[in-house]
Amino acid sequence: MAALQASITCPHSRTYGLRKPYSPVLIRPQRLGATGGSRYAQFSQISRPIRLPTVSKRAAASPVCASTTAPMRVMIAGAPAAGKGTQCAKIVEKYGLAHICVGDILRDQIKKGTDAGKRAKGFMDNGNLVPNEIVVGMVKSALSEAKQGWLLDGYPRSQEQADAIEKENVRPDIFLLLEVPDEELVERVVGRRSDPETGEIYHLKFKPPPAEIVDRLTQRSDDTEEKVKNRLKTYHDNLSSIVNTYEDVIVKIDGNHSMDEVFESIVETLENNLVAS
Repeated sequence: MAALQASITCPHSRTYGLRKPYSPVLIRPQRLGATGGSRYAQFSQISRPIRLPTVSKRAAASPVCASTTAPMRVMIAGAPAAGKGTQCAKIVEKYGLAHICVGDILRDQIKKGTDAGKRAKGFMDNGNLVPNEIVVGMVKSALSEAKQGWLLDGYPRSQEQADAIEKENVRPDIFLLLEVPDEELVERVVGRRSDPETGEIYHLKFKPPPAEIVDRLTQRSDDTEEKVKNRLKTYHDNLSSIVNTYEDVIVKIDGNHSMDEVFESIVETLENNLVAS
């Protein structure tokens, strides 16, 4: 399981082109005061962005000393094409957290031939969902080994899963929720193209490909407007089912900006969280 503690890029993460840089916008969580038994202050939900001074590049680039801070326990969620994979990689690099992605855990356990992996493979080979008790056990094991803190990516996805990990005392100190308007997400997805020769990902609007390779570019079969709207509906349905479980630790991050500006918002949120610890 040590491999899980390294920086892992979730396979569901995909590149999208960047917009023209926006003026700096950060989302500052409102500290409400710590509750009994919590190591961190709570954060209020934020429905729209608040303009604040940007975090300096020097501050954003400086690593956090793990020896002087308690390990962070972070969950992150975001719709398809919201940029979650990019932000996860940046968070892991800056804070040294173990990136826990359920898809990676399942593949790792199956590859290693563990008892849990063999059980999971049986369900997957039959086209069935892996039962929660198997997945929760894997997640709990991975998190328990993440002594430096963890970033749980895209899980739980349902109330049943949230209840299951709550029973195992798996709870984040902060839940980062990346928010991007659906129409923007559709545009990001539908315009994506890949180069089968180099593996490079382009976007017809945000990251145009060189004219000489346009004819050979391909589009994923599920990157159509109809299919992405279905995926977004599923995402919103799943998210609405778990919001109440984590409402006291959710911080909404406006993801409709450049990836660097979004990361500055995340850094400010997490470092406020550290200061409150």
